[in-house]
Amino acid sequence: MTTKPTARKFRIRRSESLNISGSEAIDAEASKSPTAEPEKPAAWKQPADTKRADAPAEPPAAEDSAPQEAFTAKQLRMARRTAQRMGIAAATDEEAVHELRKRGVNPFKPANRLKIVEEEPPKPEPAAAKDMPVARIRLPKPPKPEATLQPNQHLLPQTVPEKPPVPSVQVRAEDQRAKEIMDLQQDIARRRRRTLSNLFLRLAVLVLLPTLVAGFYFSRIATPLYATDSEFYIQQSEAANGNSLGFLRGTGLATSQDSINVQGFLLSREAMLRLDEELGFRAHYSDPSIDAVQRLDADASNDEMYKLYQRFVTIGYDPTEGIIRMEIRSADPQKSVDFSEALVRYAEEHVDQSTQRMREDQMQGARDSYEEAEAKMLAAQERVLELQEQRGVLSAEAEISSIMGQISTFEVELKQETLILQSLLDNPRPNQAKVDVAEANIARLTELIGNMRAELTESDASGVSLAKITGELVVAEADLETRQLLLSQSLQQLETARIEANRQVRYLVLGVRPSLSDEPAYPRVRENTALAFLIFMGIYLMGSMTISVLREQVSS
Repeated sequence: MTTKPTARKFRIRRSESLNISGSEAIDAEASKSPTAEPEKPAAWKQPADTKRADAPAEPPAAEDSAPQEAFTAKQLRMARRTAQRMGIAAATDEEAVHELRKRGVNPFKPANRLKIVEEEPPKPEPAAAKDMPVARIRLPKPPKPEATLQPNQHLLPQTVPEKPPVPSVQVRAEDQRAKEIMDLQQDIARRRRRTLSNLFLRLAVLVLLPTLVAGFYFSRIATPLYATDSEFYIQQSEAANGNSLGFLRGTGLATSQDSINVQGFLLSREAMLRLDEELGFRAHYSDPSIDAVQRLDADASNDEMYKLYQRFVTIGYDPTEGIIRMEIRSADPQKSVDFSEALVRYAEEHVDQSTQRMREDQMQGARDSYEEAEAKMLAAQERVLELQEQRGVLSAEAEISSIMGQISTFEVELKQETLILQSLLDNPRPNQAKVDVAEANIARLTELIGNMRAELTESDASGVSLAKITGELVVAEADLETRQLLLSQSLQQLETARIEANRQVRYLVLGVRPSLSDEPAYPRVRENTALAFLIFMGIYLMGSMTISVLREQVSS
């Protein structure tokens, strides 16, 4: 517990008149006004931080001729508490410091205070200290008692025994502060060295050691793998006439959908199982000569084999160029070439099958339409032939034209006979024989023309007229012409569908053929080791950041 100060004003410089010794000032004040309160020493009037160079020094004690050290209020409080714990009755705080230093105790060092508290339990203050006022002043020491001579003692100078050296009290406040700052800097440097050593130890254990293990595996244990590279692209057949998207032809965007489809097929389980059935994919990667990390178990499931297939078969697609790049890694270079050629063959078959159905659908529709038109045209033609055979008329138009021609001829003869008759009748005495002949000819021609006109519209013995025959033949021939026109259009559609089907044809063009490699391409020791170092370093950094954040959250 800290004693509350009783001074009313702080940080007030002492005047020169007050710069006298404590005992003299007390005597002077006592002689002037014996009832007045004794003045407090300068150390009590100084502020908490007395570090100014112009501050006057503490007056020396009565028994100490050397100048005293200037203490701060905090140091004086610390010395007073330490003296109270040790049971030392001191009149002033400076005297408490002096007594503690005589006993070899540094009251300003935290370690000594803790040691005092641990070793010596606090003792009750004496009655004199309890009755002492809060504002302590320096009192003059009582005079020393006169020495009494013993019978065998002479008044001669006595030898002074050598005292053990005690810490000097002449240390300045600036030197003490510099020493504390130096200790603090040394402690900070020591902590930094310890922190750096712990950091390097963690890095060595968590980053460098796993990186060395990974590098040793890649350089000494990992089985060398041979890589076979191949490149191919899908080409579309050129169209006869362009369309609205003709500007995309010749670029990778024109066949990007087919290329992505082929890429997905080559990385599918179907391609893996077919490769295993034909070339023994599982047996090759289950060979005991391959290291345990990369080897496939002999009784592994299809899912595990598919994971290994995705790791050793790399297929990439470049959309800007439209090229599919494929890389296959295996322990045997010849096996790698065989696997690559088989996958290229599978891709070509897949491309053909993907467009075959579309082409067949287009051709099938056009072909069915053509066949139907052709059948209907043949039926119409059979109907015309049947009518011609039944009616005995090859062509209704020809029959009508022939009859109408005959009627026209007979009508001309009828007009001539009528003119001859009129000329005979104009004679006052015509020849009756000639008149009778003319009249008979006119009657016959009129009857003949009437019969011929009746043949065109009236039914004959079979009950069918020429007009009906003509109508049936006209309808049948018109139907035949229509079917012939539809047949020609169907034929044209069939040709158009064939052209469109040819446009849909895709060709797989092999740009880089698989070739046998001489040296293994994997593992890449430097690249893989550097990648492992970066991965471990990233994991360490993320873990350190997470732990730091958790510690901060817990502490707050």
